[in-house]
Amino acid sequence: MTSIPVLLVDDSEPDRLFASIVLGRSGRPLEVQEFESGADALAELATAPRPPTLILLDINMPGMDGFAFLQAFEQLPEERRRGTSVVMLSSSPLDSDRERALAHACVRDYMVKPLSVQQARSLAERFGGPA
Repeated sequence: MTSIPVLLVDDSEPDRLFASIVLGRSGRPLEVQEFESGADALAELATAPRPPTLILLDINMPGMDGFAFLQAFEQLPEERRRGTSVVMLSSSPLDSDRERALAHACVRDYMVKPLSVQQARSLAERFGGPA
């Protein structure tokens, strides 16, 4: 079974660690790359040999927040974005943040942290195909 490439973008090291552990329990082979900033993740996307299948993106980050990342991501060439879905994984339960995120065509879902094992399994199934 081919691993599913995932970019996890969150400035909080504990949140990245927790999400990585939960993703590891999804029952699917996920190749998770962690990034502390949106700018670092965008630099990776600009040079990666293939786009990730899934980006898990925090909203509230210093420097470049999740919304600025989405705007920059949408400006990347199509071949750098093709086949990539974004799921917002945020501590914000606000409907206004959810609506703002889902207004972007690349955003497929909005989840409030912490990520559960069931949510990780669902993401792996939705974006990685059947087991």
